[in-house]
Amino acid sequence: MHSTVLVLALIGWFPDAPAISLFDGESLSGWVAEGVSEFDRDGEKEPVWVARDGVIVCRGKGFGFLRYKEREFDDFTLRLEFKMAPGCNSGLGIRTTEFDPKESRATRPSFYSYEIQLFDDAGKPPTAHSTGSLYRYVAPKASAIKPAGEWNTIEITCDGPRIRVVLNDTLIQDVDQREFEALRDKPLRGYICLQNHGGNIEFRSIEVRELKTSASRAEKSPENPVK
Repeated sequence: MHSTVLVLALIGWFPDAPAISLFDGESLSGWVAEGVSEFDRDGEKEPVWVARDGVIVCRGKGFGFLRYKEREFDDFTLRLEFKMAPGCNSGLGIRTTEFDPKESRATRPSFYSYEIQLFDDAGKPPTAHSTGSLYRYVAPKASAIKPAGEWNTIEITCDGPRIRVVLNDTLIQDVDQREFEALRDKPLRGYICLQNHGGNIEFRSIEVRELKTSASRAEKSPENPVK
């Protein structure tokens, strides 16, 4: 099988599946900032999150999230590109809930569901806190992040309890949450969000393709119930 086709098959990303664009390239329509959403510059309030020149920019002040508020997703492939500034710390929330700063630990993706960590750590050995990790739970299979200042492509597939992550054409996660005690009861449906953790980062080409695979249907059938 051609290598490109193989990667597409691994992640469930097929050209005939309709894509849902989550970003219009011009505005933050459909998104909501949660947590710290403004910062002070020369006595004036400015937004942490802005849309400009076809990208969503996080200007890295405080802690919070930009959540796609229009709907939740269950089985899907999320594909986007991101570029970090030196020293950036960020992440992607999947199957998560609304973030409430008063209930921070309970509602942030890394506790409630999953955060796919994004970090300026190119070339460093993978850990449960490095880029591509299911943050604090599962380390990636390899370090595939590019140096700060370069664009990266990431594809995250949630198919029933199975989570796969491909970063820059390298499969770095292939996890069945039922095989981990700490992950077994993680939700199978929720929101998608981008993280502000005090780092400057840009996102573009944010798309979701919903999956209606036989594997998803079988794993959620009455004969194979999944919480």
